Amino acid sequence: MAETIQLVDYFYVEAPDKPGEAARLLNELRRAGVNLLAFSGFPKGKRSQLDFIPADPAAFRAAAAAAKWKLKGPKKGFLVQGDDRVGAVAEVLGRLAAAKINVTATDAVCAGAGRYGVILWVKPRDLKRAAQALGIG
Repeated sequence: MAETIQLVDYFYVEAPDKPGEAARLLNELRRAGVNLLAFSGFPKGKRSQLDFIPADPAAFRAAAAAAKWKLKGPKKGFLVQGDDRVGAVAEVLGRLAAAKINVTATDAVCAGAGRYGVILWVKPRDLKRAAQALGIG
């Protein structure tokens, strides 16, 4: 099976950089029945930035509002899913490199059962060109 690549909405919140914060927020989403396609967290100064790519952005926004989160977004990113193979991520990033598009950030993972996934971000000004380079524009 070839890759599926989609332009997705992502949102983020800043949270205290301490044990259990990501789990607390993820549990709020679980209780609200919100499914995520991807999640990423990283330190940002003395805080953490937690990025969420929801399957249903409207349901995610409603849950975040109910929880009184200071939500940022939506912003745009790309979600790539496909059959795992040697060089799979290199091929995807190579398409962007060939188009002279800088990738702002990326997270890739082997999903098991011969599958992999990548989330990646480019500058907003490069979204349209990146979509074209990835074959979805």
